[in-house]
Parts: sequence; structure tokens; C-alpha cells
Amino acid sequence: MDDYPALSVFWSMLWFFLWIMWLFLLFKIVTDIFRDHEMSGWGKAGWLIFVILLPFLGVLVYVIARGKSMTQRDVKQARENEAAFQDYIRTTAGTAPAGGSSVDELHRLAELKDRGALTEAEFQQAKAKLLA
Repeated sequence: MDDYPALSVFWSMLWFFLWIMWLFLLFKIVTDIFRDHEMSGWGKAGWLIFVILLPFLGVLVYVIARGKSMTQRDVKQARENEAAFQDYIRTTAGTAPAGGSSVDELHRLAELKDRGALTEAEFQQAKAKLLA
């Protein structure tokens, strides 16, 4: 245990953490290069060559030059994903012909029945029609 003191363990862990962070940043930049639809193919190839051949300088220059637009693309992607998810939920849940969900329609029918606007037979008939 004396061959590897606590300070050496700390430095090893620090360098390992920094290496993992470096890989994360490198992959983030490479995916951002491919995600940018406004950049031409030659521009993407140039940035990739720069980032791969001179990784530290390439990543630093990329973050300085395109960091703000990188954030904007992340936000845009998150919004598109959220909109797609909400659309999926709406599609999966189904909608009633009046624009509301069948649950909303059933709730409205139950309120009409409770107020006396519908009889039990009318309520059951409308409910069967709605659920069919």
C-alpha cells in the first residue's frame, strides 16, 4: 500500500475524470457537426479533420467559434423531441370528434346527467355511442 500513496490515487482519479470529460466533449462536438443542417458538407469535413488531427486546438476553436449556435441547436432539438412526444401522446390517447378526448366527453355527459339534462337511458345511449 505504501507503493501508491493517497495523493497519487487522487491525481490518477483526477486525470481519469478529465479524460472522460474530454471524450464527452469530443463526442458532443462531433455530433453537433453532423447535426448542423446549415453547414455544407465541406465545412463539416473541414471541422472534423481539424478536430481529429489537432484535437485540443480543434475543440477549443470550435467551442469559441460555434459554441452559441451549438446551444441553440441543442435547444431546438429538445423542443422538437418534446413536440414529437406530445404529438405521440395525443395520437395514442385518441381524440373525440368534437376535438376533446373521450374522457372529456364522458365527463361532460356525466355532468349533463347529474344536472338532469339527460335521462339515464339517454346517458347510456350516448355513452355507448361514444365508446363504440
